[in-house]
Amino acid sequence: MEEIFSALSKACTIEGFLVVAGGVLLGILMGALPGISVNMAITLLFPFAYAVEGVNGINMLLGVMCGAIYGGSISAILLNTPGTPGSAATMIDGYPLTKNGQPGRALGMSTFASGFGGIFSCICLIFFSPLLAKLALKFSSLEYCAFAFFGISIISSLSSDSIIKGLIGGVIGLLLTCIGVDPINGVARYSFGSMYLMGGIAFLPLLIGLLAFSRVLINIEEAFKKKRENIKSVMNFDPRQKMKIFPSFSDIKRCMPTILGSSLLGTAIGCVPGTGGDIACFIAYNEAKRFNRRHREEFGHGAIEGVAAPEAANNGVSGGAMIPMLSLGIPGDGATAILLGALMIKGITPGPTLFSTEMEKVYQIFVGMGLANIFMVIIGFLILRWTIKVINIPDRFLLPLIVALCFIGTYSYGHTYIDLIVMAIGGVIGYFAIKHDFTMSSVIIGFILGSMTESNFRRYLLINRGDFMSIFDRPIAVAFFALSIITIFWPIINKLRDEIKKSK
Repeated sequence: MEEIFSALSKACTIEGFLVVAGGVLLGILMGALPGISVNMAITLLFPFAYAVEGVNGINMLLGVMCGAIYGGSISAILLNTPGTPGSAATMIDGYPLTKNGQPGRALGMSTFASGFGGIFSCICLIFFSPLLAKLALKFSSLEYCAFAFFGISIISSLSSDSIIKGLIGGVIGLLLTCIGVDPINGVARYSFGSMYLMGGIAFLPLLIGLLAFSRVLINIEEAFKKKRENIKSVMNFDPRQKMKIFPSFSDIKRCMPTILGSSLLGTAIGCVPGTGGDIACFIAYNEAKRFNRRHREEFGHGAIEGVAAPEAANNGVSGGAMIPMLSLGIPGDGATAILLGALMIKGITPGPTLFSTEMEKVYQIFVGMGLANIFMVIIGFLILRWTIKVINIPDRFLLPLIVALCFIGTYSYGHTYIDLIVMAIGGVIGYFAIKHDFTMSSVIIGFILGSMTESNFRRYLLINRGDFMSIFDRPIAVAFFALSIITIFWPIINKLRDEIKKSK
């Protein structure tokens, strides 16, 4: 406790507050821009960490990270365009709430859930970091494979309206991961002599194309046909309702179990190296839908839990990912990999001895992350009234703006025109797929987890010389595989049960 109070006294200064608040504000603004990922935001603002002495420079980058993760939900809710990959699941229910005239309700819940998830993960790090570090050490290649397979299995739950089409989308995503260099043998696969395809299809251009650009094409078509209820029609609702940004007590009471469970899930997922907010948000969304029997039919059409779950989870990941980075020197995700470099520049060497030799600095970092989440909530609620006004922009201005953001965000990712081609092709494919009731989320999940599943499974087979029976020696992996099978077949069983009841 003395070390905690000492860290508080050093972090809670005027300079400490200013650098963290400034990092949060810049992170929110950059995260809200489609295509500017959390990693990119931290990288662009990385040089500013040199100008700030001591751990405060690290805390500024933590503010950028927390702010960017939350900022991605703003464009996902208002424009149906995920600002960051971790906000892709937020748009599933966030944008329908905007179309229903409740953008303030969605953004307010997103802010509340994001802050709760981030603060919850900080508390877990302070009191349970040794336990979480030991759990992460138990994960071998088989556990990683089982965990990734569990993530893929949630496709059947997300696609409950059309399970077959959802599974087809997941298979397409898995096949796309086969493009590029073989992760085990180093052999080029389906590259067709292209140096670009040797590195595989870039994730961010594909994400923007399938989820954002495809929706823009659909909106343009509907606008030309004059058959859709455009964004201006949302303004026919009571203006006092749309400007209500603080979550109501009833919404908080309704979503609190979901927020608490998703925060815990996100922290646990973040503790596993190699995962991230993009995985956690979809898993949390699936679990929220699975366990919410009372409002399950609202998911996909504007369920407030569908906003709370992914936002609490992806912000919980930010704290959990710090555990393997600080205690083992293994980055939990791309953002913590950048922070690892910043720590080493500041003379702090992550590893097993860090918690015993420089515990005060560790707590100072935890305090900085807690401050970042507190400032994120405060700044978030202060700017929401201005961000909501984006939906007042007429379609003839808004749609070209979104198209421009899609192209700018895609090009800023790799600075190559081929990424623009990938984004455009993904948008066209997504356009026709959505027209035929395919779920783009299933493609994204398959693409995210495909390479992780393949590489770890093949690595496990090589180590054990093809012995499948040794799987039963790893109880954690067996539990994940069993849970995956239940997740795949449970929606199918429910549908068959409903059809039998209807026939009777």
